[in-house]
Amino acid sequence: MRAVTDRLPHTLRSDALDNRQRILEAARAVFAAEGLNVPIREIARRASVGPATLYRHFPTKEVLAVEAFREQMHACHAIVDEGLADPDPWHGFCLVFEKICDLHARDRGFTAAFLSAFPRAMDFAAERAYALTSVTALARRAKEAGRLRPDFVLEDLILMLMANNGIEATSLTTRAEASRRFASLAIQAFQAAPNH
Repeated sequence: MRAVTDRLPHTLRSDALDNRQRILEAARAVFAAEGLNVPIREIARRASVGPATLYRHFPTKEVLAVEAFREQMHACHAIVDEGLADPDPWHGFCLVFEKICDLHARDRGFTAAFLSAFPRAMDFAAERAYALTSVTALARRAKEAGRLRPDFVLEDLILMLMANNGIEATSLTTRAEASRRFASLAIQAFQAAPNH
């Protein structure tokens, strides 16, 4: 009898981990396709768990989103670091903008979360602050090199990310292609020209 009861907590813990993983997978898929306005009950349904199980693992949608988007936040951080490391600040700035647009085009929920849908989420706040501070430094270097418009401000970049998020398409592939085109046009608008 003791051998059976010794194994019982491990089995329950494994089930709990499976439930947690299914919830995260469902949340990632739903947030990516439909954004953050999806009801928690729908995420629970798609994960094949009850709402109480979901809330046991993730007491709020904010907590769920932070965990679901952890990989995207790491990717965003890596993109910014890659841009900062480029010896050509204009090239680094363009690389950051193009890759961030692509990342956001592939995941609508991440864009909303990144653009402050969850301002109290400390992980998001710290990563967002790092990204914005780093891009500001990169933009300053690109301006000093004479490649970025002298009147560029960080709000221009935020506005462009919001516009990129507004791209509507019937498929992820079409949305990603449209986002690449949009990023290319935005970069032309950001570039310094003799009359600026």
